[in-house]
Amino acid sequence: MNSNYQHIKVIGFDADDTLWVNETYFREAELEFAKLLAPYETANTIDQELFKKEIENLPLYGYGIKGFVLSMIEMAIQLSNKTVSNETISRIIDLGKAMLNKPVELLDGVEDTLKALSKTHRLILVTKGDLLDQERKLEKSNLTSYFHHIEVLSDKQDENYSSLLGHLDIKPSEFLMVGNSLKSDILPLVRIGAKAIHVPFHTTWLHEQVTENETKNKAYQTISSLNELIHIFNQPVTN
Repeated sequence: MNSNYQHIKVIGFDADDTLWVNETYFREAELEFAKLLAPYETANTIDQELFKKEIENLPLYGYGIKGFVLSMIEMAIQLSNKTVSNETISRIIDLGKAMLNKPVELLDGVEDTLKALSKTHRLILVTKGDLLDQERKLEKSNLTSYFHHIEVLSDKQDENYSSLLGHLDIKPSEFLMVGNSLKSDILPLVRIGAKAIHVPFHTTWLHEQVTENETKNKAYQTISSLNELIHIFNQPVTN
């Protein structure tokens, strides 16, 4: 086992874009939204204004598809100067429903990794977003049995993690978090004295991006795929 992790007893996993595909569907929906609003604005302006509206609405709606759809509807009304048709609004709602009904596509090596690590460590799922949607995706993923605990947080700040670890009686020094977002899955854990491993996804929401200065001299490891954890913890791959 990598000596950096010899004291780790509990491993936490992010869900979206760590275990399964998620952000790709938002990018696809944004492209379709831009096409729907093409009569009113350029695609670049639509994209920028939608992002601003999502950030503005986060304190009200939180993270997830439903808040995203409400932000799209609000932007459609605003950018069209309240002239957008009922048909366009209906198509925006359909975009959201299509996202909610997407199949759960596991990323490479996910189940093999969870199966191997669950034999020697306590695994927990720590995600954020809409509770109903996350429960739906977890059920479809068939991964529930690997986790001792599942937590859907409203946000992933230092205090959210500290509260969760305290509630579960987990020492930060014995906890490792694995995720794709430096902002949400890595840096908060480093700041509270836990370990973190970054597994980048090919696309990241602008709100989750961080500057090089924010990551400078921060102690975390980056791996290219989740199944590298098996080798880090010297676990055999089993079928």
